[in-house]
Amino acid sequence: MSEQEPVEGATPRGPLRVFLVDDHAMFRAGVRAELGARVDVVGEASSVAEAVARIAATQPDVVLLDVHMPDGGGRAVLEAMRRTHPQVKFLALSVSDAAEDVIGLIRAGARGYVTKTISPEELTDAIRRVADGDAVFSPRLAGFVLDAFASRPDAPVADPELDQLTNREREVLRLLARGYAYKEIAKELFISIKTVETHVSNVLRKLQMSNRYELSRWAADRRLV
Repeated sequence: MSEQEPVEGATPRGPLRVFLVDDHAMFRAGVRAELGARVDVVGEASSVAEAVARIAATQPDVVLLDVHMPDGGGRAVLEAMRRTHPQVKFLALSVSDAAEDVIGLIRAGARGYVTKTISPEELTDAIRRVADGDAVFSPRLAGFVLDAFASRPDAPVADPELDQLTNREREVLRLLARGYAYKEIAKELFISIKTVETHVSNVLRKLQMSNRYELSRWAADRRLV
């Protein structure tokens, strides 16, 4: 039988129903445009509370979920939904490729984790695979998950120093450690340069460090870079 021939008795499946959760409206609009007619985007949300209510109302096949949002982020959405709506599958879609973010979301119940550099075609394929029950990761991230579950399968992902930082401070720190200038960080995270400066100042104060080079070493030791 060729791939084009229908399976006798099978019910044709319409476009997958997808829900977007991200606190940046511009990014959500971009994802909608890139996915086009490949899937049916049935809703979107910019906060945890909004996401929980609208996902329950729309019952999508797959939720594209940002990791960091001001009111708790992707993990809070997963923890609120997984017991009451176990049929809904979650695929993390984030600018972050830090090990603790990847592992934390997978432990919370996400079926996959891809970064925002993914192409529209690859994202569509990842959505379909997650809907079919597969686990999907950007290539570099799969190793984090394998290492974490092989070496310490029951260990919580916790770091008292890292836990002092807000989600946004972690994002700024990660980019700073990669050598991004303040202007580049502002563009990447859709915030002002002044806000970047404030976040860096807060991180230095909380971690009791004096410059970005110390921060870079600290971030590298924790595999944040």
